[in-house]
Parts: sequence; structure tokens; C-alpha cells
Amino acid sequence: MKTRIGIYGYGNLGRGVENAIRQNEDMELVAVFTRRDPSALKIATPTAAVCAAADVDSYVDKIDVMILCGGSATDLPEQTPALAKLYNVVDSFDTHANIPTHFANVDAAAKGAGHVAMISVGWDPGMFSLNRLYAGAILPDGKDYTFWGKGVSQGHSDAIRRIEGVVDAKQYTIPVEAALDAVRSGSCPALTTREKHTRECFVVAAEGADTARIEREIKEMPNYFADYDTTVHFISLDELRRDHGGIPHGGFVIRTGKTGADLEHNHVIEYSLKLDSNPEFTASVIVAYARAAHRMSIEGTVGCKTVLDVPPAYLSPKSGEQLRAELL
Repeated sequence: MKTRIGIYGYGNLGRGVENAIRQNEDMELVAVFTRRDPSALKIATPTAAVCAAADVDSYVDKIDVMILCGGSATDLPEQTPALAKLYNVVDSFDTHANIPTHFANVDAAAKGAGHVAMISVGWDPGMFSLNRLYAGAILPDGKDYTFWGKGVSQGHSDAIRRIEGVVDAKQYTIPVEAALDAVRSGSCPALTTREKHTRECFVVAAEGADTARIEREIKEMPNYFADYDTTVHFISLDELRRDHGGIPHGGFVIRTGKTGADLEHNHVIEYSLKLDSNPEFTASVIVAYARAAHRMSIEGTVGCKTVLDVPPAYLSPKSGEQLRAELL
């Protein structure tokens, strides 16, 4: 029996989810729901319907899991609780500080409807969260370090584009190699924000714009760039499209810790990702957790869950017997 999937929202992440579904033989895409004109939206799955977002309640008996592909700022806080009343759902809510509130809101909705709702699925939060949990449980006397990049930060890129005189921009977050080396040495360094990452910006300025002012506004922007060593490059629109058209990302989760009667032995646990496409990888994680959400729902689980609550075997299409034979 295939897991029947719906996609709510069809931007970069939604397209990535569609591609990921096509790579998993135990899943099928039933419908895409969009706030755009459905007749104008072309998808890659000829057997799937394209529907208006307003008609999302018309498929409740035809979809096992609805994957929500909206943004964390304004879409998911409203959409996930609302749709959890209709479907089992999975989202990629990634505003770390607001996860407890989002969890509580979604949990109430999902429990009231008898559904499973999986939130904050992706790579951070998501796969990185799992690795922080595993490493901390194994090395209780230790310290966590998370580095992001080298990769495009879409939120920071958007912040640059809001500056007067900016036509377009891409911003890369880059780990500082000296900081990475210090952490990997097991010395447990205390690192400031500035010491862990740098930011590199590629900016297309409007003709006649004051580039000195733009550069100053970028570097002094609170919450985005003021706490980092930031480099700004002004380039043409053609150069931006040619050299910076992708959305790569990745990073490292490292925990260093000590064991022994006198804590004399040092250990380093490291998990890393290098991603050509941030949204496509995130989509692939989400689809695996959609499989888990469906299985948990069949077993009678209800309420909100995160990646920390899911048995690893539920992510795989393989049976327990296969997993034990092949992976253990």
C-alpha cells in the first residue's frame, strides 16, 4: 500500500518534495494545493491534481499525509494547526526560538482531530537536532558546536534585497576554518559568534546607487550582519545569475567530550552535510518523515511530534528484517 501524499505550496520546497516522492516507490503524489491560479501551474506528475488552496478540505479521504511547504515566518504558524485538523501533516518550521510555541499549537489541533503532526523536519532543525541528541547522550561531559555553510542563507539574502538601491543579492554563510580546527582538536574552545562564521555578500546595485551606503547598511544591520566579519562584492546581474544561481548549503555538528575515571580521554563526534540544493535535500528529509508519520498514524499515534520522537526504522521503506540484516 502506497502512502498518498498531498503538497500544500509549490515553491522550491514543494518542487523538491514532488521530486523526492518520485524517488520512493512506496509513495504517490495525489494533489498539489496552491494559492496561485491552479490552471496556470504546471507540475511534473501527470497523475496528480492541481487544486486551489481553498479546496484543501476536499481530499480528506484521499490523502494520508499532507506536506506543508510554506514559510516559517507567517505561513506555517497558521497553516500547520489548521491543516492538522484535516490531515496527518509534516512541516519544516525552522524558527528555532519559536518551536515550543508552534509545537503546543499544533499538538492541540492534531490531538483534537486524532491526527499525527510532524513539525520542524529538515536538516536544522531536523538531522542536526538528532545528531546533537545522540552525541550529548553518548558524551554527557562535553560541549556542542554547530557550524552552518558554506551555503546560501535565503533570509539574509532577502534582508539585503530590502535595502534601497539593491536589485538582487545572495549571501553565503561560511564557517571559520580556524574555529573548526580548534573544535576538532578537542580543546573545547569558547567561541564568539564572530569567531565561528563569516558572511560573504554578492550584491547587484541599481544604476547610480550609492554602493558605499549599501555596503555600510549591510555591515551594520543588527541581527543579520553586525556581529560578523562581512565582505561585500558588487557584481552585475548577469554575474549573479551565472555564478550564484544555486541554493547550496550544509554544515557541521560537532560534540567534543571526555571519558575515563579522571576524564583523561578526549573524543570528537562529527556529522557533516554538503548540499548542492538546500530545498531538495530538505524535501528528501521531509518525505522520509512523511512515511514515518503515516506509519505512526496507522498504529494509533496522535498529536505533534518532532524528529526526536520517531524511531529510525520508521523512516525506511525496508522491513525490520531487512534493516537488521543489511545495516546492523
